[in-house]
Amino acid sequence: VVDLAQLGERTLHIDCDVIQADGGTRTASITGAYVAVHDAIEWLVKEGKLPASVIREPVAAVSVGIYQGLPVLDLDYAEDSDCDTDMNVVMTGSGGIIEVQGTAEGAPFSRAELEALLNLAQAGIAQLVSKQQAAIKE
Repeated sequence: VVDLAQLGERTLHIDCDVIQADGGTRTASITGAYVAVHDAIEWLVKEGKLPASVIREPVAAVSVGIYQGLPVLDLDYAEDSDCDTDMNVVMTGSGGIIEVQGTAEGAPFSRAELEALLNLAQAGIAQLVSKQQAAIKE
């Protein structure tokens, strides 16, 4: 998440192409886009166009769902095509929710199942943020 006031009158154009995937291309694009934004901001700082980084915290996204009665993280194509509930979750590195988009494709899901999916998504996003930070350090 970026401090837009500090970024100023700049536009960052991020184009994400997922070359290979088995479901979850939208969430993969969001997760990868954060690394690209981070690199762009660091370049602006290095070039003296910004005094410091304007990134507040990382952002990542995952798909979760209920497949054969169980909560599943990072649904593949077959699971996504046959799940009872399909959800995309976008969160900050600290667990702040940016977006939740979910659909009961079979039977309606309960509030307890929603909580389980959000907890699973947060755990998955924490893993992705760790991988983002490792990629940024390279």
